Amino acid sequence: MLNYMSYLMRVVLPDRPGTLGAVATALGSAGIDILSVTVVERGPVGAVDDLLVVLPPGGLADRALSAAQSVPGVIVESLRPFLADGVGVTGDLDLADALAERPADAAAILTELAPCVFNADWAVLLEQVDAGDVRVRETSVGAPTLGGDDLGVPERVRLAPRWMPLAQARPIGAHEDGFPPRWQAVEMALAAAPVGHDHLVILLGRPGGPAFRAAEIERLAHLAGIAASLAGRRP
Repeated sequence: MLNYMSYLMRVVLPDRPGTLGAVATALGSAGIDILSVTVVERGPVGAVDDLLVVLPPGGLADRALSAAQSVPGVIVESLRPFLADGVGVTGDLDLADALAERPADAAAILTELAPCVFNADWAVLLEQVDAGDVRVRETSVGAPTLGGDDLGVPERVRLAPRWMPLAQARPIGAHEDGFPPRWQAVEMALAAAPVGHDHLVILLGRPGGPAFRAAEIERLAHLAGIAASLAGRRP
C-alpha cells in the first residue's frame, strides 16, 4: 500500500487576487494535493491560511516548501507533519454543536475535539485546586504525560505551572515554568484559555509550531466560554 504523508503548511498570502489559486497550482505541479484550507487570520496586508497537504510516496517536504514559495510574495511560516485525526469535527460550529449535544460533558468534549479545530496535536484540561497543586482533569489523544508519582485521580502535575491561575486566554511560552525542558527544543507552540474561571484551563500544544495567532486565541477563548456556560461553570 502506498504511504502518503500529510503535512500542515501555514502560509502568509499577499493581498492579491488569485494568490491562493497560484499556490494550489504550484503545489499540484509538484504532485502535492491540498486536502483542506483553513483561514486563520485576515488583515490589511493579506491572509494567513493553514493548508493540509499530502505528499506522494517518497516526496520530500522541501518540495512543498519550494513550490509554495515560488509564488511571488508568499511566505511559508511553518511546515510540519500532521497526524491528528479530525473525527469529523473541523470547525468552530462543529465543535459548538458537539458541546451542545452533551452539555454536562462540555469541558471533556472541548478537550477532546479542540486539537482538530485548531490543527494542534493535543490538549489537556488543567485545574488548580490549591497553591502549587495543579491536576490533569482531561486529556485528548496524544496528550503528553504531565503527571508525577501522585497516584491520585485526577493526577497532580509534576511541575505546577506558575502561569495559573489564568485570567484570560493567551499564548503560553514553552520556556515558562511547569513545562518539560524538551518542549523548547521541539519549539512547542502553546495556547491556553480559562474554562469558566481562572483555575480551570485548557492548554493546546503544537510541536514545531506554528505559533498561535491572535485570531486563534480569540476563537479558543470563545469556545472555552461556550463550554463553561453549557456546563454551568460561569465566572
